[in-house]
Amino acid sequence: MPSATTDSGIFGGNDIARPQTKRIPYSGSLDAFVQNDLAPIIGREYEGVQVVDLLEADDRVVRDLAVTVSERGVVFLRDQNVTPTQMKDLMLRLTRLSGCPESSGLHVHPLTEEGSELGDQVSVISSEKQAKGGGLTHQLSDVSRFASNAWHADISFEPVPSDYAMLKIHTLPATGGDTLWASGYEIYDRLSAPMQRMLEGLTATHDAKFFLDEAKNLGNPIREGQRGSPLNHGAELAAVHPVIRTNPVTGWRSVYVNKGFTKRINGVTKDESDVLLAYLFNLVTQNHDAQVRFRWRKNDLAIWDNRSTWHCATYDYAEARAGDRVCSLGEAPYLDLSSTGRRDAKGP
Repeated sequence: MPSATTDSGIFGGNDIARPQTKRIPYSGSLDAFVQNDLAPIIGREYEGVQVVDLLEADDRVVRDLAVTVSERGVVFLRDQNVTPTQMKDLMLRLTRLSGCPESSGLHVHPLTEEGSELGDQVSVISSEKQAKGGGLTHQLSDVSRFASNAWHADISFEPVPSDYAMLKIHTLPATGGDTLWASGYEIYDRLSAPMQRMLEGLTATHDAKFFLDEAKNLGNPIREGQRGSPLNHGAELAAVHPVIRTNPVTGWRSVYVNKGFTKRINGVTKDESDVLLAYLFNLVTQNHDAQVRFRWRKNDLAIWDNRSTWHCATYDYAEARAGDRVCSLGEAPYLDLSSTGRRDAKGP
């Protein structure tokens, strides 16, 4: 749980998953591949890169991939012939080489069935399963018809949430089902300096207790044991994190609240919290120039940084849509007072 600012200039964090800001430089090992930035500030697609080849590559290549994902927010790889086990293997290398704490591993989702055929660390993203159990999107659609209410960062309800996530879509409708990502760096940079300073001193509560109801609907018990970190366990499914956090790979600040899980900003009245959260959510949903939209093809794969992006699937289809997702765990969220925004770091 976040604590007061310390002499080291760190706000938040935890002794088990102690934060360290060690900006990792990009060495250029991926420059040989054809690449395309899909939007000016977020998203990059590589051509000819296969996960199975990355597994055989040296550490410099995988570390450069982690840096690229953290800087660009999300990276897309087309037509991947890769198994869930290989996805897990790459995710572990990605998070380890980017400096995650030794206590962090791959996440086990609270709703994952014990003894799952694909393994505890693989979440099946399925429209049919979603319809049966409810899920995040269902929970939000109960109170709103706005598709934009489904924007979220993965598992921010855990004390040690996800750093990276990888999703391969293997079943999809003929059209529809696109996913959008938005840049948390850009949203921070669009705040005025007084607003930045105020939010930098606040924490927010992230809560996913609706998963308890979903577990009952699915007939599966919540996974209360350790979920990839010694700090992630039990049925509370809630955590407190700084509103502004530092990405240790880039050293850049990002807004860290999301519509899916953030219930309240602490230290202010509920009315003030509601106003602040609504404003921050609007910055994400109403600024399409801070977003990238990806149209999936069969067996495409995306890797994104959950510390500094939000994403939102588009439920505009009736056919089945499914894929496999793996999330690694990073550090307990923190704000390094020596860090900067992306614009200040990169310059005009």
